[in-house]
Amino acid sequence: QVQLVESGGGLVQAGGSLRLSCAASGRTFTSYYMGWFRQAPGKEREFVAAIRWSSSSTYYSDSVKGRFTISRGNAKNTVYLQMNSLKPEDTAVYYCAAGRVVGGSLTITTMYDYWGQGTQVTVSS
Repeated sequence: QVQLVESGGGLVQAGGSLRLSCAASGRTFTSYYMGWFRQAPGKEREFVAAIRWSSSSTYYSDSVKGRFTISRGNAKNTVYLQMNSLKPEDTAVYYCAAGRVVGGSLTITTMYDYWGQGTQVTVSS
């Protein structure tokens, strides 16, 4: 049974930092992309960042490029999202996802097979 468990969310002031973690278990993810998405109230879930597990190639949305960094742990099936220079508009529930991303863009939610339960990030102004 595949499980993705996020942690590290919380309340932070604008300009601050948070690091989210996603612990993955239940299968081998070497052929997968691991992604972070977020969903603010009343909005659609949107792509934030992704990493290709086998090569560690990284991809970012324009809104977080230069502020967020996605990485993976070497010893464990863990993916991190380091978020710096946070803005109030970054406030959302952040979800970890895993998928093979075959025949489509890695920014699309339907390309991902597995999802975590989400962790709340709130940035105050």
